[in-house]
Amino acid sequence: VQLQASGGGLVQAGGSLRLSCVVTATTFTVHTIGWYRQAPGKQRELVADISSFGSTNLADSVKGRFTISRDNSKNTVYLQMNNLKPEDTAVYYCHAVASRTAIATTRYDYWGQGTLVTVSS
Repeated sequence: VQLQASGGGLVQAGGSLRLSCVVTATTFTVHTIGWYRQAPGKQRELVADISSFGSTNLADSVKGRFTISRDNSKNTVYLQMNNLKPEDTAVYYCHAVASRTAIATTRYDYWGQGTLVTVSS
């Protein structure tokens, strides 16, 4: 399973960015895909994730501003970030949970490379 993240950059407070994560899984079944972020000196935290059924989960700090969506035909997950704040500045990582088959109980974690989001005040 490979994850390719893109879409980070520099934006002013109040602006928007959209992150994309393309997931390539030739033999594995991909379940939940999400975005984590890590700011300097802080622990990595979950921002949002979406299940294979489309159920979403967002951190309280981004509810009402961020939206996560999934296009299964393109194996891509998007994180639309609106009304960005300086405290959203972090390296954002795409994350996926996958298993060898759809019913396998053993699941594995995969990470993409980070993409830097910088929000200036």
